[in-house]
Amino acid sequence: MAQTFDVCIRGAGIVGRTLALLLARERMRVALVAPPQRSQGAARDVRAYALNLGSRALLESLRCWPDDEHATPVTGMDVFGDLDGRVQFDAASQGVDALAWIVDVPALEQRLAEAVRYQPLVEVVREPVEAPLTAVCEGRASSTRAEFGVAFSVTPYSQSAIATRLRCERPHAGIARQWFTPEGILAFLPLAGPDGHEVAVVWSLEQALVPEWLRSDEESFTTRLQAISQDTLGRLELIAERASWPLQQAVADRWCGAMAHESGHSWHSWVLAGDAAHNVHPLAGQGLNLGLADVQALARILQERDPWRSTGDTRLLRQYERERKAALAPMGLAMDGLQQLFARPEVPVQMLRNWGMKGFERSGPLKSWMARQAMGLL
Repeated sequence: MAQTFDVCIRGAGIVGRTLALLLARERMRVALVAPPQRSQGAARDVRAYALNLGSRALLESLRCWPDDEHATPVTGMDVFGDLDGRVQFDAASQGVDALAWIVDVPALEQRLAEAVRYQPLVEVVREPVEAPLTAVCEGRASSTRAEFGVAFSVTPYSQSAIATRLRCERPHAGIARQWFTPEGILAFLPLAGPDGHEVAVVWSLEQALVPEWLRSDEESFTTRLQAISQDTLGRLELIAERASWPLQQAVADRWCGAMAHESGHSWHSWVLAGDAAHNVHPLAGQGLNLGLADVQALARILQERDPWRSTGDTRLLRQYERERKAALAPMGLAMDGLQQLFARPEVPVQMLRNWGMKGFERSGPLKSWMARQAMGLL
């Protein structure tokens, strides 16, 4: 007899695999559509994600949290703006051990892949299969989203991100650092443990400047980053290739819907999660946290459904859509507003930004609320 599935997941990245494991834990049968693995000669993945307390708890519940060497705690955050504008956060003032953890993408992907391999209710397939629900977790360039006729409202920024890794002369001390400048936004994210000398770099800058810095020699590149970072970590050494991608704010107009079964006699449904549903600017490092919160909410709603309801019941899926759109809206607006504000080079705007950062640093309850919101505690 052919295998039957409750859910077919298209996309086997971090979000897709996490959803597969969550559903299988609730005794649902899952088909996970995964392309063939990349060749051994592929370039090193230089991405790193800032994961909050909520994301860590979720991944730990699935036994997929990476080892300590691949998950560095962020005990403080230092944000530098125009003139003397500065905002600082620290874990101790929030009563937590870490504000977030900087996680190596390859290490996390490996843990999730191993968990999927040993989960008997998840079958990895090469092509989509029939199921009452198709969950689309393919990322922002999702072909399935387009196949289902979903409009994806994109606001392109004039910036692209350059990502790489650096070895620093001085230890990072577990501090995530960010510099807002008219040229762009530079972030140093701590790696290799609390006393490590390595950082993941995300440099968001005008697209016209990106080709020059991707082609530049290593010394010119690191010298520029050392200048922007105000020599905070001393001499910098490039230890990985440079990767780049354009930045955008985007959201799908519909996150769920019904589709006709091939026989024409019944209906199946689809739902979007993660970057297939929404994109935000990386300046606050919330992209993957939002995607993991998506699949956690979707799995909970499916698990709590009445026994007679199908996983493809559109009433359940609309509940998920309402819940997650409401959670996304304030984060999307805040990230877009900050990006637009710091993209303006005019001197009066710089002075306004400086005044605003100094006021926020002294704001007390507002600053604490923002920190706890980012940590996933609200």
